[in-house]
This record gives sequence, structure tokens and C-alpha cells, in this order.
Amino acid sequence: MPAFVTVLELPVDPATAVVYEHGWQSWSPAGVHRVDATSPRPAQLRWQTMAFRPELPAPTAGFQSEGLLVVQPEPDAPVTVVHSPDPHTEMASIRLELREATAVITANGEVVVTERGPDLVSALEEHAASVADHLGVPAGGTGRSLGTGWCSWYGYYHDVTEQVVHDELALLDRHGLAVDTVQLDDGYQTGIGDWLSRRIDTFPSPLQDLAARIADTGRSAGIWTAPFLVGADSRLAQDHPDWLVGGAAASDEHWGQHIGVLDVTHPDAAEHLQEVFRTLTSWGFSYHKVDFLYGGAMPGRRHGDVTPLEAYGLGLNLIREAIGEDAVLLGCGAPLLPSIGRVDAMRISPDIDPRFEPPLGDVSQPSGRGAVLMGRSRAWQHGRWWVNDPDCITVRPEIERRELWAAELASHGGLAVSGDPIGALDEQGREWTRTLLLPPAERAARWQPDPDDELGGGFAGTCLR
Repeated sequence: MPAFVTVLELPVDPATAVVYEHGWQSWSPAGVHRVDATSPRPAQLRWQTMAFRPELPAPTAGFQSEGLLVVQPEPDAPVTVVHSPDPHTEMASIRLELREATAVITANGEVVVTERGPDLVSALEEHAASVADHLGVPAGGTGRSLGTGWCSWYGYYHDVTEQVVHDELALLDRHGLAVDTVQLDDGYQTGIGDWLSRRIDTFPSPLQDLAARIADTGRSAGIWTAPFLVGADSRLAQDHPDWLVGGAAASDEHWGQHIGVLDVTHPDAAEHLQEVFRTLTSWGFSYHKVDFLYGGAMPGRRHGDVTPLEAYGLGLNLIREAIGEDAVLLGCGAPLLPSIGRVDAMRISPDIDPRFEPPLGDVSQPSGRGAVLMGRSRAWQHGRWWVNDPDCITVRPEIERRELWAAELASHGGLAVSGDPIGALDEQGREWTRTLLLPPAERAARWQPDPDDELGGGFAGTCLR
């Protein structure tokens, strides 16, 4: 790991200076802080791997931003942007330590320092446009309208079944909800890594029949995978242990087993990855939610002599080649800056959850508060790098602070995907869902800000400390 070296000593007003810290992946904290604060740290050791930069914990005080750190030394002063010049090839960790009235900024890789402004939001938007131009991302991200959706995860979690999907299709029609894509999430597969093998007890019919049933209703079929993860209990791990990245553990607890990483630099593993996605596409799935992507960028021993970031980019390129340019690719749990130009849509927050407050106060974990704060903190990325995915419309009665979450979604221009069992919605929840599935301008026009939003609203409400 390269050493941290000083790149800038910036005079600041300790009482008014603010810093924007950008986390590693979708679920990592991001937000605005007073310069004399300390940004969030993982509340449990295992969350370092699953929600922060796995190989490099932050120091106990100050800030560690991944590839991008922004400072405004005092009100009305120019905004200083420190960033990695090409996040596809290198992502420096950038630290800030306050020493009296000086912000000492260090980095463990090449960075560029620019002045933008006149405020944090404008600086971030200008930076996003500059990066998009450098990486050849078309204006508007992909420039595509991805439509609306329904996802099985937040209503059924691992207990999703074939019958559930049939029932939800009928309910969508009965209530006239404008859903373009129905996406099957985690729970159909026999193992983490065995994406073409379904659970016969809960999915008695072939998955291609389910995709055809969805298509018969006039909708597109979507499916969830975690393409770079391989569970120790999977057939893939047992048959091809040489296809795994040596020494890489994406998790030791999730799904109740050790989770390894697929080595996409191994020719046979790369061919396998493409065969999975060619097959899913041939079965009728044209919308792919690819999750836990951070695994593809973890350090370890690979067959090819490439960096972890190069391996990650290779993996996404292999998937895109297999599904084609017309298919939708939604990233989640993904290293954010290295994904620019490589996905159509990107989750920008931790999972929404029925609980508003996060477990142990860690905003990287599923919760209403974490989803709201991170969505606001990364709203500037929408339409510049991809279509933002603020996470699903979940407004059934059991969702704490559901009106705040609905109001938040109404303010976003990104993906609109329902995650409730339609039968669990009360009359208010159905009406909110119907409105939130409208085109962005229409849903925003029909909604008023939540008067009880103690978080402050908009980008101004992203301050975590």
C-alpha cells in the first residue's frame, strides 16, 4: 500500500470551513461535515469490508475520502476539489487532518487539485461534468429513460417464490400501477455463484418461463445477481476453486458462509461469467441488478497481472458485452467512481429499511436515515454519470417515517422502483406509490416537502456531524 504524502496545506476558518467526504461504494457514508469533525466509521469490524474500503481503514480522527474530497475554507471562498485524475485506473484515498487553522490534505496516490465553485454543490456538479467528459460518458449519463419497476426484495427478501411474482403481477394490473419492469431479487438461486440453478421447491418452473410470463403482461423481466461473489457452499466454489481470487474474502458471515471473489482474469472464469449473462439474457431477462460489486475490486492473488481496479473494470466490461448495449445494467454495492460510464444506473445509498434509525448508529447500514442522507449527498451524480438509484419506493404502513421517505423519493429524478408487496399497501400507500411512479417532473410537482424533516432537506441536509 503506497504511503500517504502531503498534497496541500490549506488555510481554513475552523469555525466555518466544511468538507465533503465521498465514500468508496454505494453503501459508504458520504456527506458534508464541519472541518473539525470526524466522519463516520464502521460500527462493526465486518462492516469495514461490506460498506467501506476493505483494505484501508480510516484513521481514528479526521476524514478519509475515496477518490474525491472537497473543501470550502470559509463562506464565499473558492471551493477546493482534490480528486484522482482517472478513477478507472487509480483511486487514491485522500485524508484531511485539521491542525489549528490549517487543513492538511494527504493522499496515497496521484491526485489533482482544482478550484471550483462558488459553493459545494456547484463545485461537485462541475467536477462531475469534467470527469464525464474525460471518461467519454455521454451527456445525461446513459441518456436513456430506464422506466419504472417493481422489485421483490423489500417485501419478500429471501422468501420470494414463483407464485409471489405471479400474484404481484396480478395486483399491479388490478390497481393500475405503472410498472415497466418486474425484477426478481435474491432468493431464487441455489447458491451464491450458482446463478443459473434455481430452487425447485419455490421456483418449480424454469426461470425462462417466469420471464415469459412477465413479458406476457407487457413488462420487461429483471433479475438480481452478485456476479463477483462465490459462496463456499456453492457448486461453483466446489467445482472450480482455482477460479477464486486468492486471499479475498468479501464476507465471512453473509448468507451464513464464507464468500469468496470470482477471478475474472482467469480465462475459464471469464468465459463462465459471460455464459451466465448470455444465458440469462437468452431467457428473457433484459434488466440486470448486479449487487455486491465491491467484491470485484478487492485485493488478492489473481491469475492475471492486473490491479484490483483493472480486474473490476474487466468484470463489468465482460458483463456488458454479454448482455448487450440495449440491456439495463444497475450497479449496487459498487465502487462508485470506478463504475462511471460502465453502468446505466447506480445505487447511491445503503438499503432502505422499515427502521428509520440505523443499527448501532452506523449510516452505512440499512435504514431510512442512511438512505435519505446518502441519497442527498450523491444527488449531484444523477444525469451526469448515470441514472441515480435512491432505492425502492417502500411506503407500506410498517415503514417508519414513510412520509419523509416518500417526499425524498419525489424530489429525486432517478429510478422509480416499487419494493412493497402491493397487497400490503393501505390506500395512502397505494396513492403515494402511484404518484412516485410518475415521470420525475410530475411526481415532484405533486409533492410538498415534509414539514417535519429535521434533517434539513436537500443537499444542506447531508451534514452527518
